[in-house]
Amino acid sequence: MQAQGADTLRITEIFYSLQGETRTVGLPTVFVRLTGCPLRCVYCDTAYAFSGGEIRQIDDILATVGSFNPRFVTVTGGEPLAQPNCLPLLARLCDAGYEVSLETSGALSVAGVDPRVVKVLDLKTPASGEMSRNDYDNIPLLTHRDQVKFVVCNREDYEWARFTLDKYDLVSRVSDVLFSPSHADLPGRQLAEWMLEDNLPVRMQLQLHKLLWNDEPGH
Repeated sequence: MQAQGADTLRITEIFYSLQGETRTVGLPTVFVRLTGCPLRCVYCDTAYAFSGGEIRQIDDILATVGSFNPRFVTVTGGEPLAQPNCLPLLARLCDAGYEVSLETSGALSVAGVDPRVVKVLDLKTPASGEMSRNDYDNIPLLTHRDQVKFVVCNREDYEWARFTLDKYDLVSRVSDVLFSPSHADLPGRQLAEWMLEDNLPVRMQLQLHKLLWNDEPGH
């Protein structure tokens, strides 16, 4: 396997699409998908990013991103923070003037993330199989620009997410709390009905890219 240098990252793909989730859903965005993840969530839809990929220089990554002339750039995975050079990549993207977001599992510290980056932090629910990996020390590091996401597989997940929402006062801490139904496990309509019954102050999101492209690579 090719060794990584001080200014390189292992990249699974870089592509241009509509943002399928988060506060900027529907907006044209360049995605930089880093290779590798220490978690194995049962509902993962990007297992192809666990291994492989291509070693690329950060300058080369920036050039590819710039070729799309984007406003928004999302760094995702896998788990992007599993590669230490993710941090300088994020800073370089911000320096280039993009509106940058980071999609992270919540299992690794976000302490070194550039403050200009919008962190989208996933708190793993019981049915994910990886709840024990949640790093709750990340929560005090979140700001009003950041977002927290829960993927809900069943009623137990929903109740856990509702409890966690209150325990950490997440609605006051971040700009958006996002509840997503697990694509294969929970009908979106069911989650919507639970949220309406409880009048939750959170945003429900369906994955737009799945509705449009059905998980085709590059979308």
